[in-house]
Amino acid sequence: MLGLLLIFFIGKYFYDLAGLNGKSTWGYAILGVISYYAGTFLGGILIGMGYEIWGSPGALDRVDELLFSFMALPFGVLACIGVYNLLKNTWKKGHKGAEDLIDEIGDGQP
Repeated sequence: MLGLLLIFFIGKYFYDLAGLNGKSTWGYAILGVISYYAGTFLGGILIGMGYEIWGSPGALDRVDELLFSFMALPFGVLACIGVYNLLKNTWKKGHKGAEDLIDEIGDGQP
């Protein structure tokens, strides 16, 4: 249940950010959720590799799945924060698209 609330708020923050910048709101909300799951997945792989390399042989088999998912959760949250800040900073700079540049052709010409 708490996982659903986390996914909801991740989607909401990305949805609001995209809406403020005139982007596809649902597309970026889904991107936020995907970035969370990708970060959690990669974090789980790193944690699992660490257990197998530095732990005793077969240590990963004895780890509780709930504990393992809680250990991978910060990786997903950090991935979300990273993607969110990347999008926010990119959109704040106000990159001009090709459509904006085409309108400026001939400006200032005699």
